[in-house]
Amino acid sequence: MELRNRSAFHEYFFETTYVAGMVLVGTEVKAIRNGKVSFNDAYCQFHKGELYVKNMHISEYAFGTTQRHEPTQERKLLLKKKELRKLEGKIKEKGYSIVPLKIFFNEKNLAKIEIGLGKGKKLHDKRQTIMKREVERDIKRYLK
Repeated sequence: MELRNRSAFHEYFFETTYVAGMVLVGTEVKAIRNGKVSFNDAYCQFHKGELYVKNMHISEYAFGTTQRHEPTQERKLLLKKKELRKLEGKIKEKGYSIVPLKIFFNEKNLAKIEIGLGKGKKLHDKRQTIMKREVERDIKRYLK
């Protein structure tokens, strides 16, 4: 099961992507398995050399006991130091952002998040993307 941030591909051109682990607490894993994640306005930010994902909403697990979590808390991302330094250097350049793209479980059943280093699209770029998508859809329709 994987949960995707569909609007991110509409808003950004992505140069590279990274797969990171997440520090989760309480019942967050069960809520993710149920698909209760919202990427609206989610972004990644550095704080004291560590990368955190902010504004990602993981709803509370309905059957949780006293180990409940706060839905929009900051979650630390686990990457190698080399990757963190590379990302931090790129983020200081104008126009770059780090955006969460999808959450999934790997073969060891660990929750992972894919983040992308992207540059924001202008309005005309968004229109071109929409036009290209519609043309591809029409071609597929005619080939059937």
